[in-house]
Amino acid sequence: MSVDETMVRRIANLARIGVEDAELPALAKELSAILGFVEQLSEVDTEQVKPLTSAVDTTMRLRADEVTDGGYPQDVLANAPDKDDDYFAVPKVVE
Repeated sequence: MSVDETMVRRIANLARIGVEDAELPALAKELSAILGFVEQLSEVDTEQVKPLTSAVDTTMRLRADEVTDGGYPQDVLANAPDKDDDYFAVPKVVE
């Protein structure tokens, strides 16, 4: 994919980056080279490659999936500006 100066100006505007007009040709060339490299990566055959979550082959340490309330609601609600029983009370924000 070829990137021209108009596209560089638009990308810079979207990213809220100030770019001088004199820098546009060099940035267009650099972005075109980067996108060319990414296109080369899409040509690599990865059909037989398993997805990795880590470079080291490990298994996740799991714990039991148990629902708990922490066991101390009064301590949690001690700093609440307003509460209703064991719940935080907040002002209505949607009509």
